Amino acid sequence: MKISEIYKDGHPTLSFEVFPPKTSEVYDSVVKATNEVAALKPDFMSVTYGAAGSTRTYTTAIASNIEKSGVTALAHLTCVNASEESLKEQLESLSENGIHNILALRGDLPAGVESTSDWVFKHASELIPIIKKYGDFCVGCACYPEKHPESKDIKEDIEGIRKKVDAGCEFLTTQMFFDNALFYNYMYRLREAGITVPVTAGIMPVTRAKQMERIISLSQAFIPRRYVAILDRYGDKPEALKQAAIAYATDQIIDLLANGIEHIHIYTMNKADVAQKIQENLSDIIPSCKKS
Repeated sequence: MKISEIYKDGHPTLSFEVFPPKTSEVYDSVVKATNEVAALKPDFMSVTYGAAGSTRTYTTAIASNIEKSGVTALAHLTCVNASEESLKEQLESLSENGIHNILALRGDLPAGVESTSDWVFKHASELIPIIKKYGDFCVGCACYPEKHPESKDIKEDIEGIRKKVDAGCEFLTTQMFFDNALFYNYMYRLREAGITVPVTAGIMPVTRAKQMERIISLSQAFIPRRYVAILDRYGDKPEALKQAAIAYATDQIIDLLANGIEHIHIYTMNKADVAQKIQENLSDIIPSCKKS
């Protein structure tokens, strides 16, 4: 099923993100983990794409396996080291494996690369026409409530989103954020700019203190004082931090839903137990979370 069709059903949705293995040695363990997440029957699951396209074959395999489990899969696709021919090959493989949804991304700069000047495709908006050319795909893109770290200001950032939507982007998924006020402000700016496609709020339960360090370095996300206190208090107590992170994420989600945000995406880091706990916390709030 296409994600655009899922969103048209008019009910709140909960989706999960998983990542493929980096090497063949851990492939089986990653498949097991993603199968456990799929067994929770979220509205859909997204599968990331490794740096420099290093896991693109695994992305297709994991996404195909998710589809076979009865859950809609969303495969990530990036500009990194891509040519039209390589994209055509990947898109044909995705289509042959029953995958009908793609998240088009520029992708992170590989180590040692300082700009996209030598890339054939430099922005996600440039990928979308190619994706549409080689298959009947539903295409989504990323957005950044605190603006993309490389955008000079929010105006430039919003203009980049407009280009994606004009190119055929059918929904947006946000980078993780930890302060809902920032998200609400961003939504106002998007709607004010005439961007009306569905926006999915990206939430990440940070279950390890080192994860937060990486998040801050990559996305420059604002961390509220309340979350800093949690990390300070429970950072060296893994199980306590996991419980607190799940509670914080649940609180964020409930606030979002109460304020009319219908679509929530959880960055699960392949942790089925975390996904399950959040799903259980929302069992009477999001219909698809209530299991028979």
